[in-house]
Amino acid sequence: MKKRSHNNNRILALFTLLAGFCWTGLALAQATIDSVRLHRAPDHTRIVFDLPSPVDHKLDKLANPDRVVLDLLDARLDFDVNSLDYATSPIANIRVGKHSDKTRVVFDMRDGVRTRTNLLKPIDPHGWRLVVDLFDKELNGTTASSTEPEASKPQKTEQPKQRLMVVAIDPGHGGEDPGARGPSGVYEKTLVLQIGKKLEKMINDQAGMRAVMVRDGDYYVPLAERRRIAREKHGADVFISIHADAFTDARAKGASVFALSSSGATSARARYLAKIANESDQVAGVYEEEKDDSSLLSVLADLRMNGSMAGSLYLGRQVLEEMGKVTKLHGDRKRVEQAGFVVLKEPEMVSILVETGFISNPTEERNLRSPAHQAKLARSIVNGVDAYFRSHPAPHSWYAAQRRQHGEQYRIQPGDTLSEIARQYSVSEQAIRAANNISGDRIMVGQVLKIPSS
Repeated sequence: MKKRSHNNNRILALFTLLAGFCWTGLALAQATIDSVRLHRAPDHTRIVFDLPSPVDHKLDKLANPDRVVLDLLDARLDFDVNSLDYATSPIANIRVGKHSDKTRVVFDMRDGVRTRTNLLKPIDPHGWRLVVDLFDKELNGTTASSTEPEASKPQKTEQPKQRLMVVAIDPGHGGEDPGARGPSGVYEKTLVLQIGKKLEKMINDQAGMRAVMVRDGDYYVPLAERRRIAREKHGADVFISIHADAFTDARAKGASVFALSSSGATSARARYLAKIANESDQVAGVYEEEKDDSSLLSVLADLRMNGSMAGSLYLGRQVLEEMGKVTKLHGDRKRVEQAGFVVLKEPEMVSILVETGFISNPTEERNLRSPAHQAKLARSIVNGVDAYFRSHPAPHSWYAAQRRQHGEQYRIQPGDTLSEIARQYSVSEQAIRAANNISGDRIMVGQVLKIPSS
C-alpha cells in the first residue's frame, strides 16, 4: 500500500513538473509588448503598439457605455498605459486585463468613434507595429488643419483688390514618421514644427500675406492630403514644406531648396531625398495608395502651362539667397535642385521643399535646436516669399495694389523671357518694351526692367 502511494506521488510530481514546463513554454511563446505610443491628430487618435513580431488581434466596439476592446492574442503588455497622454482625445480611460492566452486593452470612450486597425510590416526606423485608429465621428473622416477655423478661410470681402496672399506651411513628417534623428536624439519632425510655428507668426505679422499650417502638432498627414489641405481648404498661393537633411557622413552640412522636376532629378542627392520623402506614407502607416486620376506627366504639363514650375524655381532662388545670409548653403551652391517630390505635385500652387540644414551634423543640429537660429531661418524664408510676391503680384492682391501705387522693378533672372515676365505681372509685352525703351524680345540677365502699371 505504501509502495502504491509512493508511486502515485511520483506520478503527481511528474505531472506537475510537465505542466510547469508547458506553462513556461506558453509564457515564452507569448510576445512581450513594451512600447506603446499615442498621437492625437485633428480628426482621429492613433495608438501604436510596437511589436517584437506579428501579433494576432481582435477589436470590438461596445455601447452603453461606449468602449473599444482590443484583444492581443498570445501577447503580454509590459507597458504602463497610464503614462499615455490622451487628455485631448475622446478616450476617457484605458484599462488592461491579463489572461493566460491574451491581453485585453479596454478604451473607455467619452464619445463614439469609428475604428480601424492595421498590422504594419517593418520599415526603417520601425519594426512590426499594430496601429489602432479611433476616428472622430463628427468630422466624417476628413482630415483638417486644427489651426485654421472655418471662418478664416478666404472669403469675399468688400475690398477684393486687397486680398492677402496665402502661404501654406507644411512641417514635414510627424506622428509615426519621425524623420531623421540627430546626434542628441532630437527628431526632425520636432525641429521643423518649431521652425514652422515661428514662420507662421512672422508671416501673419507681415503685410500682404497670411499663413496656414498643414500640421500644427505631432501627428502625421498623408502627402496627398497635405496638398489638398493647402490648396482646396485654404486656397494657398504658395506651399512650403520644411525639412532637415541627414547623411551618413556627419560632416555633411548646409541648407538647400528643392522644387518638382519635369525631367528627372538634377542630382543623385535630390533623387535620394525625394525617395526618402516619398516613403513617409509607408513609415507612418497610411493604408490606401494615393488616388490620383491624372498621371505625373499630365501634372507636369499643367505645371508648365500655368507657370507654377517657373514660379516655384523663382521662389526657390529667392528663399535660397536669403537663407545664404544666415546659414551655410549645401555645397555653397545657390541653385534650386529638382526631383520628383510627391508633396510638391500640385499644378495650382507654387511649391518648394526647404532643407534647413543637416540634423546629422552635430554643429548644425545644435543650431537647428536654437530658437534664435530657428527664427533667423524663418525670417529668411519670409523675406524670400515677400520678394517672390513683389515680383509676382496676384491680381487684386495687396502686392498688386502696392505695385500700382509705387511702381515696380524686376531684375532679369537666368531663364526669364519677356513673355513670362509680362504674364507674371499681368501686363502686355509691348507695355514693358515701351516703359523700358527696348525693341524685340532680347533681354539680359541682371538687367532691371521697370514694370508699368497694368
